Amino acid sequence: MANALIPTIQARFAQQLIHTHSYLGQETVVIQREGLLEIARYLKDDPATAFDFLKDLTCVDYLRFGRTPRSAPTLKTPSPLPYYMSSKAAGEPWARGVANEEYRFEVVCHFFSSAHLRRLRVKVPLKAADPEVDTLSNLWKGANWFEREVWDMFGIRFKGHPDLRRILLYEEFQGHLLRNDYPANKRQPLIGPTY
Repeated sequence: MANALIPTIQARFAQQLIHTHSYLGQETVVIQREGLLEIARYLKDDPATAFDFLKDLTCVDYLRFGRTPRSAPTLKTPSPLPYYMSSKAAGEPWARGVANEEYRFEVVCHFFSSAHLRRLRVKVPLKAADPEVDTLSNLWKGANWFEREVWDMFGIRFKGHPDLRRILLYEEFQGHLLRNDYPANKRQPLIGPTY
């Protein structure tokens, strides 16, 4: 790809990069959490990148990833072709750049530049003992609700967020529902009308 972003980001932010890869024109950078705000500001403000739209901000919990056959990373996508035809092998690289045991969580941001019509995925691995990263709500207003959802479901704290509280569940809810160690049969405190 002629306008590849990865070499530019590698040259400018070599200290913050953990891993990069590109597959079918979709570029991904894995960075240290300390570099998120600086890299995000560059991606938004520099005219050469101009990522004006934060499409999504979510989280992945790698607690049980790869420990069972259902959760093992696979490189081959199931084919819609009949059994007597073979599909073309697609070799998407699978590498986080960090150990799943040490870095349990990964915050994933999808950026889009409407000026250059390109996308970039930025991943930030986080340790289970300290799941905190800088907020992006000062750069993209839409990050406010994305970050509240990630806090509510995964328990990731966003440093500097203006209103970090639950958005989908009620305040008395105990735990974080999408963590892989959340007990499926856990009972929650009942709340009733306040009148």
